[in-house]
Amino acid sequence: MTKLLHIDSSPLGDMSVSRKLTAEVVSSWLAAHPKDEVVYRDLAVSPPDHLTAELLTVVKFRNLENLTPRQAEELALTDQLVDEIFAADVIVIGAPMYNFSIPTQLKAWIDRLCQAGRTFKYTEKGPVGLVTGKKVIIASARGGQYSQSEAMTALDHQESFLRTVLGFIGLTDVTIVRAEGVSMGPEIKAQALTAASAQIAQLVASA
Repeated sequence: MTKLLHIDSSPLGDMSVSRKLTAEVVSSWLAAHPKDEVVYRDLAVSPPDHLTAELLTVVKFRNLENLTPRQAEELALTDQLVDEIFAADVIVIGAPMYNFSIPTQLKAWIDRLCQAGRTFKYTEKGPVGLVTGKKVIIASARGGQYSQSEAMTALDHQESFLRTVLGFIGLTDVTIVRAEGVSMGPEIKAQALTAASAQIAQLVASA
C-alpha cells in the first residue's frame, strides 16, 4: 500500500487553483489505487509558526535542555512534520506563486523539514539529502505566465526554489503540474486547467 502526503498551502479556499489541482491529483490517484492511504495537512488552516530565535535553538539546533512548554510543543510538531515526509511514498504539494515565490505558510513548513542530521547531512563532499526514494508532485498555480520566456523565467523563485530545497533533502523525483496565466482571463485560465488535468491523467496512468 502506498501512502500519500497531501499538502495544501493556499489561503484562498474554494477559489484556489492549487487546491483544485492537488485535489484532482489525489482523487485520480485513489481512483487508480483505491487501497492507498492519504495523510492530509492544510498549512493555511494550521500553519507552523515561523522560526524565531526562541524556536531556532530547539527546532534547528536541537538544544533540548530546560525547554519551555512552547518549545516542547514546537519541537513535537517539527518532529511530526518530518516523520510525515519519511512515512510518505508520494508527496503532493499545492504551491501557488505569491510575489514570485511561495506562500509564507509553505516556507514555514519547509523550514521545519530542513533538519541537519535527519533530513540531510554534511559530508566531505558536501551536503547529502536523506529523504530518498519518494515521488513529489507539485501543483503549481500562477496568475501570470512565467515559463514562456527567459525574462519571465528569471522571475520564478517559486518552482525553482522548491526544486532546489526539496532536492537538498533528497527529494529529486519531482514532477510539476502547472496551471499558469490563471489571472489573465477566463479563456487562458480554462486552457491552463485543461492542460493541467491532462497532465494529471497521464501522470497517474503511468504511476
